[in-house]
Amino acid sequence: MSMLTQGFERPSNWIERPTLISGTRKTRLKRVALRALAVLTMGGVLTALIALKTAVFVWNLHA
Repeated sequence: MSMLTQGFERPSNWIERPTLISGTRKTRLKRVALRALAVLTMGGVLTALIALKTAVFVWNLHA
């Protein structure tokens, strides 16, 4: 049997299965994920500002 078609013969009852994560835990995980995304975004903005400040400094150094 091919590795690409190995899981196709399984029954498709995953739609009827109950969720494994409770609503409270799901809400908490969403909150943590949003906070992590905010921290990463702030880190990216801070890195861009440092790079811009460095570029301006180097530009003025040669002028």
